[in-house]
Amino acid sequence: MTAPARARRPQEVQGRPAGLVSRTAAAVADLLVVLAILLAAEAGYAAAHRLLVGPPFAYPDLAPGATAALGSTALVVYLTCGWLFGGRTAGDQLMGLRVTDRSGRRLTWGTALLRALLCAALPVGLLWIPFSRRGASLQDAVTGSAVVHDWYGRTRNRPTGSPSAGEARDARGRMG
Repeated sequence: MTAPARARRPQEVQGRPAGLVSRTAAAVADLLVVLAILLAAEAGYAAAHRLLVGPPFAYPDLAPGATAALGSTALVVYLTCGWLFGGRTAGDQLMGLRVTDRSGRRLTWGTALLRALLCAALPVGLLWIPFSRRGASLQDAVTGSAVVHDWYGRTRNRPTGSPSAGEARDARGRMG
């Protein structure tokens, strides 16, 4: 019988590549945020329509293709802005992740947009993570990005990857 796996503390994984489970959980959280934004926008549209035109209060009735296009556009804009301006989306923040380029810097707008388009079009690209030597999804392999654990907000100017054997981190995640 094997011993149970020991749970790792955030400071032990700080700066290391994120795995499939944490990245999938972040993606699901981001999808829920985008759905909430779209629902709020539809409710706002319906309320404005009710105030300006009069009864009845009704949500807009879009064709399925228009709904898919609007949802995809909202997802791409949300992901691009999150990775471009803060290096993380709400789901990444929740899971303690940061999206960077391979050297640890924030993504450029072109890279963030391309990565967002690939994530929206090919969400199954995450399934490449277990087979990649550096824990990269298909989107990371194409764009040269990396997703690392960043609980303390300290990896954005450092190269990604694990610290060398001689480097240790203190309780705040700083190199000691």
